[in-house]
Order: sequence, then C-alpha cells, then structure tokens
Amino acid sequence: MPRGPRGEKRPADTLRCAVKVAKIATREIADDVDRRSVGKMRSGKAGARARTEKLTAEQRSAIARKAAASRWSS
Repeated sequence: MPRGPRGEKRPADTLRCAVKVAKIATREIADDVDRRSVGKMRSGKAGARARTEKLTAEQRSAIARKAAASRWSS
C-alpha cells in the first residue's frame, strides 16, 4: 500500500485515495499520522541547523558538489 508524505497508509486506487483525503479534510475519519515522527522531524531539523552553522562555506560547497556529482552520475 502506498504511503503518504508522513508515512501514513493511503489507498493505491485514485478514487479511494480522493475519498479518504476528503473524509480526513471534513473530519469524518481521524488522520492516522504517527505523532512520534513529529518530534523526530524537529530533532532532525535542529541537527541540520547545528551542522550548517558548524561548517564553513567551502565545506558546504564541497558537500553540495559531491551530492550533485552523485545525482548526475547515475
């Protein structure tokens, strides 16, 4: 079964998926989001911010260059 942006299960069929999203939007059913992942996201963003502040501009540029090279090499 496909997963939504936060890891929740969504129907594979387009029509069923649209109906489920509409029901969630109108609060007919509860959204089945794992609330534990919210804390992990916040922690990850804090770690990314701390890493960015720690790196120099040259180091960030080298990391970005390496990432771009690996994306385009495949």
